[in-house]
Amino acid sequence: MPPRSPLPAGAALVLVAGFAVLFVGGGARFAIGLTLKAVVDDLGWGRAELGLAVALFQVVSAVCMFLAGRMSDRASPRLVLAGGLLVAGIGIGAMSLVAAPWHALLLYGVVFAAGNGAASLIPVSVMVTRAFPARAGLANAAVTAGMSLGQLVMIAVLAAVLVAIGWRSVFVWLGAAHLILLPLLLGAIRGGGEARDEAHTRRAATGLSIRQAARTRAFWALLGVYAICGLDDFFVSTHVVALAQDRGLDAYPAGNLLAVMGLTALIGVMAAGAWSDRAGPLWPAAASFVARLAVFGLILIDQSPVSVTIFALVFGATFLVTAPLTVVFVNQHFGSRHLGGLTGLITMVHHIAGGLGAYGGAATFDRLGGYDAAFVLMLGSNLLVMALLPLLRRPRGG
Repeated sequence: MPPRSPLPAGAALVLVAGFAVLFVGGGARFAIGLTLKAVVDDLGWGRAELGLAVALFQVVSAVCMFLAGRMSDRASPRLVLAGGLLVAGIGIGAMSLVAAPWHALLLYGVVFAAGNGAASLIPVSVMVTRAFPARAGLANAAVTAGMSLGQLVMIAVLAAVLVAIGWRSVFVWLGAAHLILLPLLLGAIRGGGEARDEAHTRRAATGLSIRQAARTRAFWALLGVYAICGLDDFFVSTHVVALAQDRGLDAYPAGNLLAVMGLTALIGVMAAGAWSDRAGPLWPAAASFVARLAVFGLILIDQSPVSVTIFALVFGATFLVTAPLTVVFVNQHFGSRHLGGLTGLITMVHHIAGGLGAYGGAATFDRLGGYDAAFVLMLGSNLLVMALLPLLRRPRGG
C-alpha cells in the first residue's frame, strides 16, 4: 500500500468549517423535538399545530438544499453557507417570541428552514468530496459527525437550559450560536477551500445530468430509499422525547435521551463512512435498515421506558448513516459533474418525506392518543427499502 500523503492545510480547513456548520445546524434542527411538549403545554396548542411547522420546515429546507446544491456545482459554496447561517440564526432566535401557531409556521417553517437548507450538508458534502475524492466516504462521515455531536452536546446543554429557564431561552441561545459561527466560517473557507472548489469545477467533465439520471432504475431506487429514510428520521427525532415523557420519563432525562442519540449516531456514521470506502455504500445502508426493522418491531411489542430507551439509542446509531453515503451513491452511479444538484434533489425528497413523518406522527397522536399506527407504517416502509436496495448495486465496471 503506498504511503498516505499528509493532509493539505486547505483540505483540513474544509473539514473544520464543514464540521462546525453541521455541528450548529445539527443541534438547532433537533431543538424542536426537545421543546415540543414544553411549547404545546405552555401555549395550549395541539401537537399537530407545531408538527405542521416542522412539516413546512422540511419542505422549505429541502427545496433550499436542492438550490444550494445547484449553486455549489457552479461556484464556491462559501457565500451560500454564510448566507444560510445568517438567515437561520435570525429565524431560530426569533422562535423565542412565538405566541401563535402562525408565528412558528413563519419563523421555523420558512425563515429558519431557508437558512438551514442553505447552510446544510449539501454544499458541505460537495466541498468535502472535491477535497477528498479518494476517501469521500470517510471524509463526509467526519463532517457529518458534526451533526451527531451537535445533537449530543447542544441538546444536552439545551435540555438543562429548558429545565432551568424555559423553552424560549433555548431558541435565543441557538440564534446566537449561528451568528457567532458566521465570521469563523467565512475566514476558514476563504483561507482553504475556495480555490480547490473552483479548480474542481473546471476539471469536472463527466457525469449524468438530472434528466439523464432519471432514466435509470438506480435514480428512482435512491429516491425511494431516501424518502423512506426521511420519513423514519424526522418522525423519530420530532417525537421520541414526547414519547419518552408519555411513558414516564421526566423532561430532563427524556431530553438527554435525544442528546445521547447523537453519540450513537456518531458511532454509526463514522463506521458507515469507513465501511463504504472499503466495500461501497450499499452494505452500510442495508445494515442500518435491518437495525431499524428490529427496533420498530420492538417498540410495537413493548413501550416501557427501557424499551423506549433501547429504541432511541439503536435508531440513533442508524440516524445519520445514509447522509455521507448520498454523495458516494451519486458519484458511483451518476458521476461528479452534477454532484451538488443530484445530491440536493435526493436530499430534498428525504426532507419532504421527513416533513410527512413529523406531521403524520403528531396527527396520529392527536387523533388516536398514541403512536402505534405510525410505528406500523414505519415497519412496513422499511420492508420496502429492503426490496429497493438490490437495485443500488455497484454498476458494472464502477
